[in-house]
Formats: sequence, C-alpha cells, structure tokens
Amino acid sequence: MAVVASSVSTRRQEGRLPAEVTSFVGRRHEVAEVRNRLSGSRLVTLTGVGGVGKTRLASHVAAEVRSAFPDGVWLVELAGLENSELFAQTVAEALEIRDHSSRGPLDILTEHLRDKRTLVILDNCEHLLPQCAVLADSLLRSAPDLKILATSRQVLGLPYEHTLAVPTLGLPSTGKPRLSLKSLARCDAVRLFTERAGAVLPGFSVTEANREAVERICRQLDGIPLGIELAVVRLRALSVQQLLERLDDRFQLLTAGSRAVLPRHQTLRALIDWSYVLCTGQERLLWARASVFTGGFDLEAAEEVCSGDGISREEILDVVTGLVDKSVLLREEPHSTVRYRLLDTLRQYGREQLVAAGQTAPLQRRHRDYYRRLAAEARAELFGPSQVAWFARLHLEHTNLRTALEYSFAEPGEAENGLSMASDLLYHWITSYYLGEGRRWLDEGLAVCTEPNQVRARALWTNSWLAVIQSETAAAAAMLEESGKLGKRLADDSVVAYTALYSGMIAMYRGDAESAIGLYEDAVARHQAVNDPVGLALALIRLSLVHSFLGDSPRAIAFGEESLRVCDTYGEGWHRAYTTMALGIEVWRQGDARRAAELEKASLVFNRSLDDPLGVGVNLEVLAWIAATEEQYERAARLLGVLQTVWQAIGAPLSGYGHLVKYHDECESRTSRALGATAFRAAVRKGSQLSYGEAVGYALEEHLTAAEPSGEDERPSPLTRRETEIAQLVAQGLSNKEIAATLVIAQRTAEGHIEHILSKLGFTSRAQVAVWVFEHDRAADGDERSPQGEP
Repeated sequence: MAVVASSVSTRRQEGRLPAEVTSFVGRRHEVAEVRNRLSGSRLVTLTGVGGVGKTRLASHVAAEVRSAFPDGVWLVELAGLENSELFAQTVAEALEIRDHSSRGPLDILTEHLRDKRTLVILDNCEHLLPQCAVLADSLLRSAPDLKILATSRQVLGLPYEHTLAVPTLGLPSTGKPRLSLKSLARCDAVRLFTERAGAVLPGFSVTEANREAVERICRQLDGIPLGIELAVVRLRALSVQQLLERLDDRFQLLTAGSRAVLPRHQTLRALIDWSYVLCTGQERLLWARASVFTGGFDLEAAEEVCSGDGISREEILDVVTGLVDKSVLLREEPHSTVRYRLLDTLRQYGREQLVAAGQTAPLQRRHRDYYRRLAAEARAELFGPSQVAWFARLHLEHTNLRTALEYSFAEPGEAENGLSMASDLLYHWITSYYLGEGRRWLDEGLAVCTEPNQVRARALWTNSWLAVIQSETAAAAAMLEESGKLGKRLADDSVVAYTALYSGMIAMYRGDAESAIGLYEDAVARHQAVNDPVGLALALIRLSLVHSFLGDSPRAIAFGEESLRVCDTYGEGWHRAYTTMALGIEVWRQGDARRAAELEKASLVFNRSLDDPLGVGVNLEVLAWIAATEEQYERAARLLGVLQTVWQAIGAPLSGYGHLVKYHDECESRTSRALGATAFRAAVRKGSQLSYGEAVGYALEEHLTAAEPSGEDERPSPLTRRETEIAQLVAQGLSNKEIAATLVIAQRTAEGHIEHILSKLGFTSRAQVAVWVFEHDRAADGDERSPQGEP
C-alpha cells in the first residue's frame, strides 16, 4: 500500500495558542514591528529580560496573523524542559505530531513541516540556545513556507535571524508641561497598572491625589510588566503611597550594587526578593518546594510533595491560596481540573531558595516518589470506568513524569525504579504523542538494569509491544525471548502470559496464523489463571481477529463477545472499543455492511475521545473497506487518502495489525478500477488534505466538510491556494502593502502574486479581479443569480 504523506494533516487547523485571559495592554509599535519583520524574515527572535513580556507579545502577534498560516500557529513552551536531548521530541509533541515510528524526532519534524505554511513559536530558548539554533536552521532550510518566532534572553546567533529587543512598557514623560490625567492614563505602564489594580480594587483609577505615586511606582519598576503586576497585588494590603515607600526603601538598597548589571535586572530581582519577604514563612517554604514541579501541579501533588517540616498536609490548601492571591502561583483549569504553575522567573527564584536551604535532593526524591506512585496507580486503575480520566491526568502530568524519570536514571541506585515506572506508563506511551519517548526510556533502563529479575522481565515485554507497533518485529522477538525465559525462571505466570500474547502478534504479523492461535490461547489461559482482565481482553481480541481472518465466523464472534463481557464486567471502555472494531471487521466480512459501519463508528467515537491515533486508523480502514463494498467509491477513496497521512504519522501501515493489509489493498484496487485512475487520485488527494478533526468527522458522517463536492458543474480555479487568498484580499479593497502585512509576506512577494493572478485570468485591473472573485464565489455557492435577482 502506498504511503505518501508525512504526518496527520493540520490543514485549516488554527494550531495551539494560549487564550488571553487578561487584557493585552499597549505594545502597538512592537506588534506592528514584529509583524513587519515576520513579513521579511523567516526567523524573528524577541529578546529581553525576564518578565518584560516577550511570550505575551509573541502570542498576541501570532493570534493576529493566524489567518496567514493555514497549517497552524503553534506555541512550543520550553521553560519546563531541562533535558536538551528531548528538545526535538518536545517540539514534535507541541505540534501534535502523531508519529509512532522509530525515526528521530528531527527527521519527523522535517518531514511533517516540509510542505506546510506554519508559524512556530519557540518560547524561552535561552537555556537551549545551541539546540534551538540547530533545529531552527534545519527546519527552515527544509520547509520553505515555515516561519519561526522565538523568544529568548539571548539571540540564537543565526546569520539570517532578525531580532527585536522588547522594551519595557512606555513610561510617562518627565518634561513639561505636565501630562493631563487622560494622557497619563494612555501611557502603557500606567494603563497596565490601572487595569490590574482595578481587578484587585474594583473602581480603582488614577486621580490627582495618587497620580504622582503611580507614576513613580511605574518608573521604579522600569515599566517591566511582571514587576508591575506583582506590585499591584500588594494593593490588597497597602495604599499606593505605602507601596511606593516600600519600593523606594528596598530598591535604594539593592541598586547600590554593581553598575555592570542592568538596572531592570536589579529591580526585577529586588521585586521578587521583596515579594518573597512579604510571604509568610509557610508560603516561602511552599514557593521553594513547588519549584521542583515542571509544567504545573495539582493540589494533591502539592500535599504529597510539599507538606511536612513546617507545613502540615491540612495547611497546604491555605498556603497555596495565599500564593495564588499574591500572584506567585498561577491558577489554571484545563479539562475542569484546577492546577497551579510558577512563572519560570519565579520558579528559578524558588529553586535558588531550595538550594540555599540544602533541600534540593530530598524534594527531588519526594517528587520522583510521588510520580512513581502515580504511574503505578494509573496502571492499577487502567481497566475500569476511570480509564479516560487517568489518561487525561497522565497527559497533564507528562513533564513531571519525564522529570521523575530523569531523576531516576541520573541518581545512583535508582535506575530500576525508573525502569519499573516506565513500564507502568505503557498505555501512556501508546496514546497520543509519546510512543517514541517511551521506547527510549525503556531502552535506556534495560541497558542499565541487567539484573535478571521481575522488573527487567516486565520491561522487556512492555518494550516489545512498542516495537511491534513500530513494526520492528525482530527487536520485539528478541526481547520476548529473553522475557519468556526470565518469566519461567522466576515462575511468574503474568510475564509468561504477556510473552505468549505478544509473540502471537509477531507470528500473525509473519503470516503464521496457526502458531498465533496457539500462543493466544496459551495467553488466555494464563491471564485467567492470574486474574488479569487487561491481558485477557487483549488476547480475546486477537483471537477474534485471527479466526475472522481464517474465515471461522462462529469463533470470531464468540471470542469477541467474550471480550465484551470481560470489559463490561469492569466498566472498561478502551479495550471494548478495540473489541467492537474487531467484531465490525467480522460482521463486514459476513456481508452486513450497515451493522459493521455502526460498530466501527461506535469504536471510532471512543478512540477519538481518547485521542488514540492507532485505534482511529484501524476504524478508518474498516470504514473505507465498507464504503467500497457499498459502492460508495468516492467516500472510500477519500478515506484511503486520510489513511495515507494517518499511517505515515504512526510509522507503519496498519501498525500492529499487518495481517489486515490485504483488505486495504483489495479496497484500493477495487476503488481505483471503479473511479478510474484520474478520479481516484483526485479523491485520495482531497482526503489527504483533510485535517485530523475533519477526517474523523467525515468518517462519522457528522457533517459535510469543505472538501465535499459542490456538484458536477464545479469549475476548478486556475489560481493556486495562495493566489486565491490574495485575490480575495484584492476584492476586499486591500492595497499591496496591506495584503503583505495581513499575510506576513514581503510587499514585493505580494506584488508578484498579483501579477501572476492578472496574467492567469487575462485581466488588466484589480477591479476585474474583484468581479471575478464575486462570480467565482457565487458559482461555488450554487447561486446563479445576483442578490437583486438580475441576470
């Protein structure tokens, strides 16, 4: 089967940017300047001190120019990444690239972005400058339509890099005449102070009575947004004048030091120092201890990791609340779950306090122990009604899980705990974006932990499944052979059962169905003996599939129904979805296409909710086969186009289900003959251009996508996608300069496109282009008359 696309398409996706939860104040000049530099350069780096607002400016500009990047605008947050070896993997995760292959992350990124018009924000690059520079250079050279907007305290150092030093917010003029209150309020630093103060003290405004104090506070803080926002919180307890007096005293002391240090660094440091002093003793302890978390944490984690030695578990909530009130901790609520996060500047400050107190090592150990237990609990709760919630929780905690694994493999004597933890996270690695990373952790652990014990035996069969999904069956077989020997030596029936199960998958992959059946039956018996419903359900699903493949319908149905009973007994959903998928294949094979489609769609709905690309891929396969059987050849071809991108992203066609490839090939051949080569290729291409969400919606027939045909009279446009986009802007009356700014391209590039448009359409004026756009859009909508009813 042919595989031509590089990854799950993100066409017409907006990407992923954080929502602006507070107003964006000022920065009009900087916004315009960043947009202008993006139009003339493919790499723009925003530099400046911590707290100056580089990230906020980059995100705001990216949101404004989103329409110029049809393949998405993506934010890659690097502040929480400490292991440089995982840099490219982190970028791939942020871009939501689902790739389960064994290729390196840089190769995956290069292939994914090669033909995409995308803007990527690399945020907080300063601690990974060499890695950021190498990756940016590699991607920009291979992806001609990619642009990168970086934020860093230092430039990346590439020769074609355009840089912009982000200044502090504008301060009131010190000259004469004195500004009016209205003019003062328009000053960016004062505007920020006023708006944030209004959130703390409703109705706050700058008056003649407080204007001097407000001006001096903003000036003392050098207009640094983070400094202003942290200071304003103190208005809960202080008047504006008291706030100024305390700032005066504190900063007078700290700015008397080295003149080689920028004053803005001194003042921000002084402000954070002062914020720390104003915290209670317990809040200072929690601030320092919370610095061991990466990517945020929830209340339970804070209670487990940060309590003791001065803060009881029962007091953690009140202390967390105090830090939230003081804007030290940010409160976030992803998926209805409240989490807390330290800004990177404050996290680094807290880490310094932890080091000074000599508490770094014990807190890192407590952090690792907590996430080690969390991984074990998730494994224990895997097969049941809380399954989806656990998957979502592990996804939120991914950076903390990674940090815990890094500690385990770096700390002497802890590698075996790390290997056991990596094994517990098997299903976390399989879902979403983490399979390649999971394989690397397990490989690292197995290379270090050579003791022939239960931990190694379990890690071997765990890693073998990841290898099977990546179609690396030779490596999987070698691991299973060792795992099986260890299981028998240790008299561990669970290990032997999983070894039999995954060995059966390899046998089936190699076309040895009879051997696979024997291995699966052995796995069923052993999983029943040790009362393991997870392994039992997996083995029953595979038995249903192999008997269906051999044409033994009664047994295929019987094993599928038995798997459903096991899943329903435990209230389990994911394995049930795979069982439903297997039954759908057999029902389709028996000739009941309607019922088979219902089964596959039910399975697809669940797999979509779990964001499981492997499950979704198999569901789409079967729905394509069903469509071809029903002679819905256009639909079958489009689904085949979707599958090109799905399987390329995962890394292997029908990953882990290679024996089903014959059905794919039969569907492809039948559909191509029915449509004809030209129409078949066109339909496949339309399917491959669908985004992931659009593709699943199309498969479920939830709605008609933009790729649906508009009728037999549909007239193809002579313009490319970019030229059509520019023609529409011409029709809106935009000048060449405005078009360039809107699309973030050089003005001369816009002018060249317009010349091509005029040439292709045979026109001599922009007015003719506007008329053509109107007529073309009207024809596409199926409207043969003007709104006034004129011919």
